[in-house]
Amino acid sequence: MPTSNCPGLLHVVPALDGGICRIRLPGGALAAAQAEALAHAVERHAGGPIEITNRANLQVRGVRAGQEAAFSTALIESGLGPGGRCDLSLQAAAVQDTVRNLMMSPVAGRDAGALIDTRALAQAILAMLVAEPRFAPLSPKFALMLDGGERLAMLDHPHDIWLAAVPSGEDESARSPVRFAFGFAGCPLDPASGAVRPSQVSALVRALLHAFLDLAEPGQPRMRDLLRSRPVEALLRRTSTYLDFALAPAPRRQRAPADPMLRFGPHRQGGADRWWVGAQPPLGRLDTSTLRALAQLARDVSASATLHMTPWQGVLLPDVAGQHVDRTMSALARLGFACTGREPLARMIACAGSTGCARARADTKSDALALSQRLNDAREVHLSGCERSCAAAHRAEHTLLAVAPGLYDLYRRDGSAGFGACVARHVSLEQAAGPIAGAPGVS
Repeated sequence: MPTSNCPGLLHVVPALDGGICRIRLPGGALAAAQAEALAHAVERHAGGPIEITNRANLQVRGVRAGQEAAFSTALIESGLGPGGRCDLSLQAAAVQDTVRNLMMSPVAGRDAGALIDTRALAQAILAMLVAEPRFAPLSPKFALMLDGGERLAMLDHPHDIWLAAVPSGEDESARSPVRFAFGFAGCPLDPASGAVRPSQVSALVRALLHAFLDLAEPGQPRMRDLLRSRPVEALLRRTSTYLDFALAPAPRRQRAPADPMLRFGPHRQGGADRWWVGAQPPLGRLDTSTLRALAQLARDVSASATLHMTPWQGVLLPDVAGQHVDRTMSALARLGFACTGREPLARMIACAGSTGCARARADTKSDALALSQRLNDAREVHLSGCERSCAAAHRAEHTLLAVAPGLYDLYRRDGSAGFGACVARHVSLEQAAGPIAGAPGVS
């Protein structure tokens, strides 16, 4: 583990409300001890909230000027970084962190409905990513997905490379009853481009990344950019030059549907009397006292003493014994979390807004809280301060795009590009609440 002699391993980028530091969590997992160390570091070196991101990471806002290295060192010493060697330059070490963009189900290895436990595969992929110096040019937004077929999974986010477990069609006594379908610039609900055995997954990802870097031209930082100018077949041909096995054809069977509402409340895990218990903090934000309370709760009720962040900007406590389920639910409710999918804030998303981002045209966080008071039940609503849509990687059912303080254009998701169909322009929160709740629209 790097020590304080290795500062600067985590990026801190400037924003209107101070520095922002993204903390990439393998599989979204945060040990109780790490949560407490993070809370302490935020209190010493930052002034802003801790946000759960839409890729199950954490983001600290308000890192104070001049304290970036001390903050980064405190996180590295608690294990919240990529690991690595102290002889790396600061630039190389920072790259080592930014390439760790791998998303998986928050209940990987614990969901009885999964086809395979992806945790060991994820560890192998992450180790490979940080060990390859050539991956330095990859965009910090270049994202991978590893899906084990869990019932609880975020399937709407597009990823540069996605892999999804599907039945291989072989007898269970065969080499592997599971294959991983894979595809590009999409999600496991899209048609796949090929398939590999589980033992071949890490080598495939490595080969795909090398092929992408071979073919991508300047101005093509993401897989979707490359595929606008080159066919998938060209990418696959180049990928094959890095492999000592042949790619299998894409399977006909697609991924089974997932149920994102399983992120709320208690659900039995596979095996012994163990449960995961999930809830949603308001707009995905935590303060240090709440984070400490979650850490203590994990110590008290979870056999693994671990918190899992979710790509819906929520929190799961896994490995909870049945006797502690009610206690866990009560504790989360006391923290102000939405514990069911019916509460108005349960499915609401908002970016940092004008208090934290110079691009935002409205205070989206405050507006989201105000809008929730006008809704009687949960609606999937995304409040975006500008067109970049930083808070949501997918298209929400309803999007409010800020045009001025307190005023928004209202979009409803359909088959069209972008946010969907614009159903109202320059509306207030009061005017938008009716159409969002299903009442007749406004002009």
